Amino acid sequence: MSRFFGEIRQAGYVVDDIEAAMDYWSSELGVGPFFYKERVPIENYIYRGEKHEPHNSVALANSGPLQVELIQTRNDAPSMYRDFKLAGHRGLQHVAYWTENYDADLERLTRAGFASVMSGEVGQNGRFVYFDTEFHPGTVIELSEVAGPKGRMFDLIRKASEEWDGSDPVRPFPDLTKI
Repeated sequence: MSRFFGEIRQAGYVVDDIEAAMDYWSSELGVGPFFYKERVPIENYIYRGEKHEPHNSVALANSGPLQVELIQTRNDAPSMYRDFKLAGHRGLQHVAYWTENYDADLERLTRAGFASVMSGEVGQNGRFVYFDTEFHPGTVIELSEVAGPKGRMFDLIRKASEEWDGSDPVRPFPDLTKI
């Protein structure tokens, strides 16, 4: 556990083919089920100080307490994921720490010298920020808010993995407005 951030809750992998990646992780590694969203609705997205409209596909599953996130970029919007791919990398791009005290943690990390590179929101209480730590591929730090529906969705995904028998390995994202 990080003395500074707490427990790593998610490992984010940038992939070229998310469908093939979900199949590999579920059939070969036994991780699942994956909850898949072809186009994640990201609001207030900022990359290096500029607004953009990314089209990213995301799949989430748990392996024990660790969430596995698979990410495929679908357009050329500037992002840390795109930069990672342009540098010739695939695989682990970031680790995420989850918080229910987003504003306080973001302020604390900013005071400590962490600089925001990429940020946005996914639903109510679903803000996220990626810090400028890409000097070492695979160790970008994400702070992810999980105080509301997004946190409940992450709980649902973890619980589904605990009871998963290998069937129905890819499922749609739950509707955040209904959980």
